[in-house]
Amino acid sequence: MEMNIPNTPERLGHQIAFIVEIDKLKKILRQTLLTDSSRQENDAEHSWHLSLMAMVLLEYAPKAVDLLTILKMVLVHDLVEIDAGDTYIYDEQGHTDKAAREQKAADRIFALLPPDQAAELRACWEEFEARQTPEAKYAAALDRLHPLLHNFYSQGRMWHHHGITSDRVLKRNQPLFSETPALWQFAEELIRESVRRGYLTQ
Repeated sequence: MEMNIPNTPERLGHQIAFIVEIDKLKKILRQTLLTDSSRQENDAEHSWHLSLMAMVLLEYAPKAVDLLTILKMVLVHDLVEIDAGDTYIYDEQGHTDKAAREQKAADRIFALLPPDQAAELRACWEEFEARQTPEAKYAAALDRLHPLLHNFYSQGRMWHHHGITSDRVLKRNQPLFSETPALWQFAEELIRESVRRGYLTQ
C-alpha cells in the first residue's frame, strides 16, 4: 500500500510518518490491568494517564519543576516499546538486555522525525531514563505509582499471576520515590493495605 501523500512538504511528511508510527503504541500491552480488571492496559493509555497524574499531583513534586518538560517526558518515555516491547518490572531476565533493545528502538523511531524534533524528543526520553533531574525523578516516581494503583484496584490479579511478593514490590519501587516523600508514604500504605486484603503476598 502506498503511504506517501502527493505534494506533501518533506518536513511535514517526516512528522506525519512519525505520528502514524507511534499509533503502534496502542497495541503494546502492559502487565497491568485496567482498574476495573476488564482487560490489560496498553502503553498509549498508560502514557495518557501518567500525563494527567503529572498535572494533578504536581504539588508533590520536587520544588521548581517544569511541568511542560515532565509532560514531554511521560508522553515519549514508552515510545521505544513499539520495537523493544514492554519489559515487566519484575522480569529480571528481560532487564538484562532492556537498555540495548530500547536504545536500538530509539535510534529508529526518533529518526523518523526532522532532525531538530528528533533531537528534542530523544533528549526528553534520555532525560527520563537517566533520572537525574527533578523533573525526571518526579516522572519516574509517577511511572511506578501508576501500576501500584492499578494493581490495588484490580485486587492484585497481575501480582498473583506473576507470583510477586510485597518485599519485591518495596525493593523495586522505593528508590524511585526519594524526592517525593509524600507519594512514597502513600505508596507504602497502598502496599500494606494490599497485603492486608490479600491482593499481595508477603
